[in-house]
Amino acid sequence: MRRDSMKPTDRHPPRGPSIGDRVSLSGRIVGIDEAHHRVTLDLVDGTMLASKEGGGRNGPEAPQERAPRFQALIAAAAELPPARTAIVHPCDALSLTGALEAAGKGMILPILVGPRAKIEAAAKETGANLDGIELVDAPHSHAAAERAVALVRAGRADVLMKGKLHTDELMAPVVDAETGLRTERRMSHIFALDVPHHPKLLFITDAAINIFPDLETKRDIVQNAIDLAQSLGVALPKVALLSAVETVYPKIPSTIEAAALCKMLDRGQITGGLLDGPLGIDNAISRDAAEAKGIRSEVAGDADILVAPDLEAGNMIAKQLVYLAAAEAAGIVLGARVPIILTSRADSVHARLASTAMAQIYAARRRPPGLSPSDDRASRASTPRATSP
Repeated sequence: MRRDSMKPTDRHPPRGPSIGDRVSLSGRIVGIDEAHHRVTLDLVDGTMLASKEGGGRNGPEAPQERAPRFQALIAAAAELPPARTAIVHPCDALSLTGALEAAGKGMILPILVGPRAKIEAAAKETGANLDGIELVDAPHSHAAAERAVALVRAGRADVLMKGKLHTDELMAPVVDAETGLRTERRMSHIFALDVPHHPKLLFITDAAINIFPDLETKRDIVQNAIDLAQSLGVALPKVALLSAVETVYPKIPSTIEAAALCKMLDRGQITGGLLDGPLGIDNAISRDAAEAKGIRSEVAGDADILVAPDLEAGNMIAKQLVYLAAAEAAGIVLGARVPIILTSRADSVHARLASTAMAQIYAARRRPPGLSPSDDRASRASTPRATSP
């Protein structure tokens, strides 16, 4: 970009660009790297929108490190023993690369489960080396999910990771009453979002598993999210139970359920966190909005966890933050015997690493003190040791 092409639009005297400026650029695409989602541009012109000294719509801004809280999670996971992880149907470049990068960082010991020919083709496409990595052959995605669940039941895997298959395909054998991974608690999905300019990780649940959860299911959704946040270092997670209004209103069922969940905390049916609700999303995350409506609590304006009234609302909140606020999203499922890394097919390798880090940290910190991963697997084994075909 030519320095003399910069046209100041604020009141500051003309000067060259510097770190921290916000600029509008124009140019042409000269290269596309689809494998790494990168575009190379030839910049020909630019306009300064805001300098780091001020003058822009949002005031002074400084460059932000990409997803710094996710970076911290990945670094913390690298200090823990690797989790034995069954990757289900990693038959495309992105899911295989994410798993192998996590293995390269010492986060997981991978077991690749799926059609051998397709996995090897994906490895060839990316230039990956599969030497020394266990591969369990399965003819198709349904069979891969079943065999991965069998590995967990046999005590050979601590974590499940979704590859290139639909969520329904992965979860069907997981929820099977006879041969699945059910526990006394309902399974639920938790998004963790690293939102630019938000001071901490934001958890959103449930946006992927429970469509219209009833009160008992919401109790488990809340408890799963509290357990995850605690394992990631939030000592007393603040949980906002979302609705459209902040008062209990009989015609809006989510307000009744929010009030009941708060009472369940009082009676010890939910533990480990602080609850408030019903709350609108504005007064759940903005102190100014909460104060403007006269809402005073330890949760209002400072929530760690947002509990959506249903899947549609949770999914839209999470995706709005990703696509309109440039948030990075990671996600896992809890409530099964082991954490399940439930990534989106559109997730970047970085997002997959963050999801893997969450699952690894959760698995390690929920394990009884002094118990190694291999001891833990042995203690949970309920079927004979599975063998690779």
